[in-house]
Amino acid sequence: MLTDGYGLSLSTTSAGARDAYVEGCDLALTLYPGALRAYDRAIAADPGFALAYAGKAQVLMREGNVAAARAALAAANDAAAGPSEREASHIAFFHLVFAGRTDTAIAALYTHLAEWPRDALVLASAANPNGLIGSSGRIGQKHQIAALMDSLAPHYGDDFWFLSYHAMGLSEDGQLAAARAKIEQSLAANPNNAHGAHGFAHVCYESGELDAARTFLSTWLATYPREGFFYGHLSWHLALCEIQAGDWTKALRLYRDAIALDRHSGGPQQKVSDGAAFLWRSELAGQPRDAAAWRALYGYANSALPRPGSGLADLHVILAQAVMRGGATLDCRARQIEELARDGRYPSGSYLPALARGFAAFEHGDFSAAIEAFAPLAGENERIGGSRAQHDLMEFTLLRAYLNADRLEEARRLISARRPGASGIPVAGLAGVH
Repeated sequence: MLTDGYGLSLSTTSAGARDAYVEGCDLALTLYPGALRAYDRAIAADPGFALAYAGKAQVLMREGNVAAARAALAAANDAAAGPSEREASHIAFFHLVFAGRTDTAIAALYTHLAEWPRDALVLASAANPNGLIGSSGRIGQKHQIAALMDSLAPHYGDDFWFLSYHAMGLSEDGQLAAARAKIEQSLAANPNNAHGAHGFAHVCYESGELDAARTFLSTWLATYPREGFFYGHLSWHLALCEIQAGDWTKALRLYRDAIALDRHSGGPQQKVSDGAAFLWRSELAGQPRDAAAWRALYGYANSALPRPGSGLADLHVILAQAVMRGGATLDCRARQIEELARDGRYPSGSYLPALARGFAAFEHGDFSAAIEAFAPLAGENERIGGSRAQHDLMEFTLLRAYLNADRLEEARRLISARRPGASGIPVAGLAGVH
């Protein structure tokens, strides 16, 4: 029987379909271009190969092509004549994920991985800060991901892809020494892995190693394909380093080259999140507002992401709406989230509507009201998913509100409570706190 790259049996009897499928999985897991083409070759070689359709569906969903992703997953069902138990469970799991049935999908995840721990595509969908567990709205999810990766480590050994994911999970859980060892081992085994580069960037961010991150990312991006899904996001990471280093010229160059809407290589959620975060964090650091960029982002966000979905993406849609004083659209998004939360269909509940009130108050210069909205939420950032680096946007905004309201003692307490070792705080006016 033919097997995939992790030794799991496949229902196809076509060696050509198997080879194309393995190539597609490798490209999808490392975030290099060409996965869709490889999956299509697998389907052409064996139209009844259900997992090839499922793999294609995952890439399409990541790219924001939701209708095509759902169609591909439906095709996986139609093609699955006599699939193995593992393949049927694999496809059923992604149906739960695509349907937004988060709690049921997480339960299915653990059941599936208990039986087939080396099903890397299933694991990849869950064990990153923006994946299934990250979108669960749960406090403690970062430790949950780290514990999951710890439990699976014996099944993967020194596999470079798993090491990069494991390192990321440990880094987000504050286990920086262990994370660094694993990410260095992963990159030494195969540097051509965007998740490895991403993990290294996060380890450096959490360790406060600004120069190491700048050197690594600028070198690594020079050889990564421009159309690679993570080119824009990793450029965002590098731009954060430049903002922190005070090199606004380089930061702005990165934004214009790889983060702006017409240059970003990712899907709609990543374009909105990275673009809004860069613009907002630039302003927090003291740079002038780029009104034209915000207008473009506001229009794109309302068009490409018209209804709530991902907590992290919704945060940045809300931010763009607040900046553009789009009161009606901001209120509408908040109401939609509240309605979904009441129906049990929005895992982070009322967290984002409360943030929306805070951003609106901040934009109107009512910093006391902004603090009133933000401060009670300071320990709940995990609920929207995303990484600690992304959560810093909220922490830095609260800090800037304290500074603008001349509430310096509260600003000092917020700074003193910051996680140890993390990168600096590029917020204008900070010198007055010390």
